[in-house]
Amino acid sequence: MSYGPPQGGYPPQGYPQQNYGQPPPQNYGQPQNYPTQGHYGQPPPPSHSPYPQQQYPPPNQGQYPPPQQGQYPPPNQGHYPPPQHQGQYPPPQHQGQYPPPQHQGQYPPPNLGQYPPQHQGQYPPQQHQQQPQYGGHGGPAAPYGAPSPQPYPQSMPTHPSPGYDPNQVAHIDMSGPADALRKAMKGFGTDEATLIRVLARMPPQEIPTLKQAYQQRHHRSLEADIKSECGGYFEFALLAILRGPLQQDVWCLNDALKGAGTKESLLDDVLIGRSNADIRAIKTAYQQTYRRSLEADVKSDLSAKTERMYSMILSASRHEDSAPVFPQTTDADVVELHRATEAKTGAEQLTVCSILTSRSDGQIRAIAQAYEHKYRRALETVIRNDFAGHMEDALVRMVRSGADKAMRDALALEECMKGPGTKDERLVERVVSVHWDRHHVVQVKGAYRHRFGKELVSRIRGETSGDYERVLVAMLE
Repeated sequence: MSYGPPQGGYPPQGYPQQNYGQPPPQNYGQPQNYPTQGHYGQPPPPSHSPYPQQQYPPPNQGQYPPPQQGQYPPPNQGHYPPPQHQGQYPPPQHQGQYPPPQHQGQYPPPNLGQYPPQHQGQYPPQQHQQQPQYGGHGGPAAPYGAPSPQPYPQSMPTHPSPGYDPNQVAHIDMSGPADALRKAMKGFGTDEATLIRVLARMPPQEIPTLKQAYQQRHHRSLEADIKSECGGYFEFALLAILRGPLQQDVWCLNDALKGAGTKESLLDDVLIGRSNADIRAIKTAYQQTYRRSLEADVKSDLSAKTERMYSMILSASRHEDSAPVFPQTTDADVVELHRATEAKTGAEQLTVCSILTSRSDGQIRAIAQAYEHKYRRALETVIRNDFAGHMEDALVRMVRSGADKAMRDALALEECMKGPGTKDERLVERVVSVHWDRHHVVQVKGAYRHRFGKELVSRIRGETSGDYERVLVAMLE
């Protein structure tokens, strides 16, 4: 994996925030932050082609280090994700391309040998600084014996994702869609095509308004009618859509924790890689829905280091997306991760958890790139070698969430379909989670094509059938 540095300084703190399902600085070089491009839920405008199929990876990719410092890997080798815009990585954040643009997490930083830049406009401003957190859930216990890491400036909080803020409700007339749904389910038989057409690509902000309009106009529950008229995984998918992203997360968490045993992978899907704002929204909604604390339920269901890891995640104390990436702090994290894994017998699990659960996606991306450059091994490979079971899966997902969310989700979808039998419930949950952001859908399909050499939609068609197939395909097209 190889990344070239951008051709400019670090971005200002207030760049756009990331949203869940929406790519903020996303994966293996992909940011989780996207500029608004038209109406939410609509595909990107034609002039902003997100992922030219005929040219991926693009030619003339940037290498890390830059050519004048020795090329690694050698030129003419494929780099993933490929830098864009004349070797600049990350590319400018103007389009919905895959990999998405990113303003942070590059390694090494620009202006090598002079950081921060000692000239007018230097970043970060020296008068707004605070020391990075060490110990507890905020990071490693001490500065690893190296010089003190660069202090972090005050960062802007990441906004909640669409559908995670009660104020993010669309105040529009939904009588047309409500009437169309009622007509599709009234009388003998059900018009499944209309249900799919109305619901499959509805933005999360419109879901509460639709359900309210249906109740007011027809004095019926939309969810109850769906349950009555539909069945199987088709019903399962429509109900997941009607819950909206926040309540669907809450439903999945309860499903993961109820009964005997714990569905740890479902906990991972919902909680890992989330912004502090989204974690807080999820905890509040869980408490309101089930009259129980999510932290208490997790603690009672899990034990030992796994429970400690989730406590770190649920503390909602990650560095915000706007937190800058300092090379000295990145290098210190890399050295500490190496010391806690490859450099000794028996990994220090909580040290690794503490670093990866507290860093922003941009910082994790920089750590992963710097680790591979320094030790010639991918951080994900190191984790797989030194961990096992659920802890391995969770830590790998943390790295993928910071490095490339689109590739993370592409791999997760393939995992539902590979081997004998299809994990249908998990496939539905993951498709629904991805589909809330149309730009992210484009990137996930591009990542899947790049990794597996086939189209995601075609793969899903081969594993599903009937209305179940049609609703999944509609969410991804």
